[in-house]
Amino acid sequence: MRGGTSKGAFFRTRDLPAEEGVRNRVLRAAMGGPDSLQIDGMGGGHPLSSKVAIVSRSSRNQSDVDYLFLQVNPRNG
Repeated sequence: MRGGTSKGAFFRTRDLPAEEGVRNRVLRAAMGGPDSLQIDGMGGGHPLSSKVAIVSRSSRNQSDVDYLFLQVNPRNG
């Protein structure tokens, strides 16, 4: 998804592994890691251009969506 000059990968919580370490490896791979240039993925080769949002329907009445915003560092393989 793009918004202005920013881009990022959006994932639904239910589509990712529940265990944080495994989830992070999946996200790094989707962004193109462990290659530092992220040639084979959605990332931009720098944490500022390697953004991920994990979204889910909120369980709270006052909110529609819960999200976790991440910046993926391609050099931390």
